Amino acid sequence: MSKSRKISARDRGDSPDRAAAGRQAAGKRGPRSARLPVAKTYKLYIDGRFPRSESGRYYALRDSGGEVVANICRSSRKDFRDAVVAARQAFAGWSQASPFLRGQILYRTAEMLEGRSDQFVAELALQGVSKRRAQTEVARTIDRLVYYAGWSDKYQQVFSAVNPVSSSHFNFSVPEPMGVVAILAPQSSGLLGFVSVVAPAMVGGNTCVVLASQIQPLCAVSLAEVLHAADVPAGVINVLTGVGDELMEHFASHMDVNAVLYCEAEHGQAVQKQAALNIKRVISRVDTQWQTAAARGPYLIMDTQEIKTTWHPIGG
Repeated sequence: MSKSRKISARDRGDSPDRAAAGRQAAGKRGPRSARLPVAKTYKLYIDGRFPRSESGRYYALRDSGGEVVANICRSSRKDFRDAVVAARQAFAGWSQASPFLRGQILYRTAEMLEGRSDQFVAELALQGVSKRRAQTEVARTIDRLVYYAGWSDKYQQVFSAVNPVSSSHFNFSVPEPMGVVAILAPQSSGLLGFVSVVAPAMVGGNTCVVLASQIQPLCAVSLAEVLHAADVPAGVINVLTGVGDELMEHFASHMDVNAVLYCEAEHGQAVQKQAALNIKRVISRVDTQWQTAAARGPYLIMDTQEIKTTWHPIGG
């Protein structure tokens, strides 16, 4: 068996100077450069599908260091109109679904969010939220979905009434969903705040068109994927992303929207002025602390309900 030996530059026919020059050039080149990452484009969620904006526009979402972490679709007025059409078409089926079924779907959403909690923590962290705060926000979001799932077949009993009348009638008052609710989600809470404004309207039988936070939009679109997989019927929840100042007027003035909810104080005057065109209900969530108990409750369900009174004749 032959013995191994070192092969010098002279044995290869290279001069020592040439070998040294090669080593020096290799040092200057350094390690092979890393591949260029492909930034994810977060799409809209309209009528159970994930389209891009019809305008073709998007904006780059950047982290605190200025690096692009994702591309976000910039919704147009037509995207909003399409979402309202989808929400209106879905309203009849969703409002007539049993409260128990609506609660089960909301509970299923919480189950799936629990299974994907690491993803949502990571997305909140990408948007500048500390890891501990992100973990807390995801946990509270799951709890809030379970909370409203529990109220799905109970708030009717709490807020219904048999009214005394001086005639031979039974007089009943019961809450019923309003219809299509347009929601301008809070800017400062991309997940917990989003769920805190959507869940009460949804569990009450309304359909929603929601504009996600402009500065923290990632979790809203990822949550739309969860809703899609949790058997939420197409059109019940429609999620748009983009610039609030562009779309706020359309949310408030659209004639087929029954209520509009806003969370930022600077939108208040303009929303109320535009909403007066068809006397739609205006709901304010300005200065809400989303992590507190004040940000949840059956009275928030009632904000998007109307009271229907029925007279039923009795006796002879």
